[in-house]
Amino acid sequence: MKTLNSIPALVAATLALTTGVAQAASGDWLIRAGVHNVDPKSNNHPVVKADDAPSLTISGSYFLTDNVAVEVLGAYPFTHDVLLKSDGSKAAEITQLPPTLSLQYHFAPDAGIRPYVGAGLNYTFFYDEKTTGALTGTKLSLDNSFGLTAEVGMDIALNDDWAVNLNARWFDIDSDARLDGADLGTVEVDPLVYGIMLTRKLRL
Repeated sequence: MKTLNSIPALVAATLALTTGVAQAASGDWLIRAGVHNVDPKSNNHPVVKADDAPSLTISGSYFLTDNVAVEVLGAYPFTHDVLLKSDGSKAAEITQLPPTLSLQYHFAPDAGIRPYVGAGLNYTFFYDEKTTGALTGTKLSLDNSFGLTAEVGMDIALNDDWAVNLNARWFDIDSDARLDGADLGTVEVDPLVYGIMLTRKLRL
């Protein structure tokens, strides 16, 4: 009961600490750096599945208005293990790079906790495919992918210029796969991507 009674006081203290945080305004930039984990959907192919993969990421959001921003997301390449569904053994390794352009709407740019949503376009480069285990000696190739993306996130202010960012994204990534030139069909990667980043506000 004491814990429940303390919740309103904790909320009030949090609001007091974040009141007066400077808001992002038209012409401002939010520069972020952190880490994301790419988690492909489990049923993307009848024979194999791609394991999840973490990597470093960076983004920049430019505010067109006080609430609307354009974001560019980049990353150090993600490397995924490809596992056979039959026994879980590693059959290949693929590397992908997913630059993304999104339009964001920030609901409360002058608050201590600043939620936003976004949608945009993603182009995923697949390269450096390597086979191993049951596929040793074969050549695996995946086509690049172009598709939609959506995101939700929030910045939690630390002070006027710094914040911690939490975000989740969905990517529409479909790639045609071939093994020694033979068509393996379409791999529907369609991952959920989770990230934590440090945000720096720049007024240029």
